[in-house]
Amino acid sequence: MGPVSTSQTASLAFLKGHGTENDFVIVPDPDNTIDLSPRAVAALCDRRAGIGGDGLLHVVRSAAHPEALEMAAEAEWFMDYRNADGSVAEMCGNGVRVFARYLQRAGHATAGDLAVATRDGVKKVHLAKSAKAQGSAHVEHPGDGDITVHMGRAVLPEDSATVAVGGRAWPARNVNMGNPHAVAFVDDLAHAGNLLTEPRVSPSSVYPDGVNVEFVVSRGPRHIAMRVHERGSGETRSCGTGACAVAVAAARRDGADPSVTGAPVTYTVELPGGRLVITERPDGGIEMTGPAVIVAEGQIDRAWLEAASAQGAS
Repeated sequence: MGPVSTSQTASLAFLKGHGTENDFVIVPDPDNTIDLSPRAVAALCDRRAGIGGDGLLHVVRSAAHPEALEMAAEAEWFMDYRNADGSVAEMCGNGVRVFARYLQRAGHATAGDLAVATRDGVKKVHLAKSAKAQGSAHVEHPGDGDITVHMGRAVLPEDSATVAVGGRAWPARNVNMGNPHAVAFVDDLAHAGNLLTEPRVSPSSVYPDGVNVEFVVSRGPRHIAMRVHERGSGETRSCGTGACAVAVAAARRDGADPSVTGAPVTYTVELPGGRLVITERPDGGIEMTGPAVIVAEGQIDRAWLEAASAQGAS
């Protein structure tokens, strides 16, 4: 197939959403009929010549996608996530929340519990109800309550690495949340530089498939702030798996391990795009809670996408 599947229709439906300003192009495709090549994804995520986004959420029924078929009995929907450069990613924490919000908006899910299939397995999601005051009554407003994602367990490989920007370098904690992270604790977030280019991580053998790099400072007890350079996307306003990784790294730095103490540990993580609350439970499970917003929907011109895909996106 070509960059995007042939069809009699001249347009392709899309939505735009964000979770703490980590933004995504959403392409609903329940039957998996759209072949989105890396160039097509990069064209859509281009912020000047396309719609713009840190990544793309391809919404497919699990039973219709070969990578999710074995999860179909547990999760009806598969999040086929792509980075802004078109590369495939295992997992995106903010993306899962926006994905769930889309399913709620489209009538495929309601407030309560939901299972979403990802390349990192099935993620359990909880969509909170939200009641807003309207006069003397409280009216339910579906679609604006926080969303909690059960992110699974963090893996802490023994391999260590060093992160460098300019003339500064820091030891990095290796944390895997289904995707790889290098967490560096710094004195000032400005020391991360402009993050237009990927920070240097050595030795390269620790992360053979690339890595998301987080720079972290303390703001108070169980309160941290971070910036992130996401693999394949550059600096983003937020990274859900990154927030989980830094919360776990901070807990270990602070001498807290729920599997040892039997008590959960919660960190508030400030990101450029907002705030996430991360809890690590004694069984190792990690929960991430934060907002997700759908801001627009429309139609993509299919002829433009095919032309942009053929030319490549900058």
